[in-house]
Parts: sequence; structure tokens; C-alpha cells
Amino acid sequence: MRMVLDTNVVVSALLWQGSPHSLVKIGNRAANKFFTSDPLLEELKEILCQAKFASKIRVTRLSIEELIGLYLEFSIFVIPEDVPRIAPDPDDDVVIGTALAAKADFIVTGDKALLTVGEYGGVRIVSVHEALRAAALDLPPA
Repeated sequence: MRMVLDTNVVVSALLWQGSPHSLVKIGNRAANKFFTSDPLLEELKEILCQAKFASKIRVTRLSIEELIGLYLEFSIFVIPEDVPRIAPDPDDDVVIGTALAAKADFIVTGDKALLTVGEYGGVRIVSVHEALRAAALDLPPA
């Protein structure tokens, strides 16, 4: 499976041991690939720089740059395609553009507004739990 993780999922995967972290661990098998783009990496850095994450980042004993480096170790970089206004929040259109460029099966997000889009250009927009189920079972995209 080919997946683009929305930034909220990446932050959770890097800083907590919950479902997003499990998805990354399960997803790191050869049959699964993760994709990102420069705009998503910029957003990730902006979010990790927020004061509310400082104590959680300290616990990891890694810098923000090292956390992003960990993410890049299992991600493939693409240049997002331009897309028309699709998502309720226009900032989420870059996630969709990244997924289209990656020929992704899924966008994985915790963003309820983005989840309402459901699918675009053959890319399904799913929750972490839906992606976990598909990755654990090696299900083909529906």
C-alpha cells in the first residue's frame, strides 16, 4: 500500500506510542510505502516547534530536526500535484496533491474535515484505524 500521512498523524506517530505509531511500525514492511512532500515537512516542523509539544519532544531526547529525520528515513519525497479547491480547509489540498503525486492508495488523517472528502482521484481518505486494518491485513485498496 502507498500512503500519505497527514501531519497530525506524523506528530502522533513520532511523539506517542498509540495507533499512529503502530501504523508506522506495521506499515514499514516492504509492501507498504509512505510519501511526503516539502510543504508537509514544513508544516510538520512548524507544528513540532509549538510550545505545547516541547515537553514531549524533550522526553524523546531528540531534536526536532532528528525527529523529522526519523520520519524521512521511512518516507519517499514527492512534489505535490496542483489540485483545485477540494478540502474544507484549503491547507489540506496539499495533502491531496501529495497523495496524487505519490499515486497513493490512502491519505491517513485524524482531521475530521478532511475525512469528509472520502476519496479524490482514486485516493481514499481514511482514519488511522482504517489504515491500520488494511496494513495489518495487507488488504488491497478498495
